[in-house]
Amino acid sequence: MNAPVMSTTQSTQLLISVTSIAEAKIALDNGADIIDVKDPSTGALGALATPQIKAIVSFVHEQNPINKKTTSATIGDIPMQPQLLLAHVLDLVTTGVDIIKIGFFDSTDYQPCLDVLATLTQSGTKLMAVLFAEKSYPEKLVQSIKVAGFMGVMLDTAQKNGLTLLDYYSLDQRMAFAQQVLRCQLQLGLAGSLQLQHIAIIKPLQPCYIGFRGGVCHDHQRQSGLDANKIQAIRKML
Repeated sequence: MNAPVMSTTQSTQLLISVTSIAEAKIALDNGADIIDVKDPSTGALGALATPQIKAIVSFVHEQNPINKKTTSATIGDIPMQPQLLLAHVLDLVTTGVDIIKIGFFDSTDYQPCLDVLATLTQSGTKLMAVLFAEKSYPEKLVQSIKVAGFMGVMLDTAQKNGLTLLDYYSLDQRMAFAQQVLRCQLQLGLAGSLQLQHIAIIKPLQPCYIGFRGGVCHDHQRQSGLDANKIQAIRKML
């Protein structure tokens, strides 16, 4: 899988989560750099059906074959069971998506999952780890994610209850997390019910990308349709 790789040296990119080809078109037309495929109605990292993901990915890649936009997709809110994660990731590989996002949910030991997933990164599969601001993780987890060959780490929120990433992480905590990820030479993504007014606060952390769903939907409801004007306004801020 030849994925366009995001770089820590480039400007912050705009990731928009979409649920359909129609939404992907809106996102592309209004300045999205990364089209992220998910189903907001089925959890923080809810997954669409594989044929839907494949159709959206194909549409995005066909829009500009020479300079393809990056696509990402989530495997869903899957428990940390090595073989189960492996099966879901292998299924997504068949869609042609550039980057596969894996949520790190509760576990007493993440290493067995990382060991299994490392077999995929060694063959070129691009994986992004998603950590959740509400949860506590082992101090060495980011380093272990790096060793497993992941391309980056995204910090998101698991509960979509109106609270944002900034409600869970203080300025010092945000800076420490960002520095830890970037020190490991991993790509840093930030999301978590973010809106336009939050960009100026988190952009100094030098994320490779900032992700939006609810913040670019009508009435800020993540299960509503995308609002082109909100995407444009955020694009200008980046």
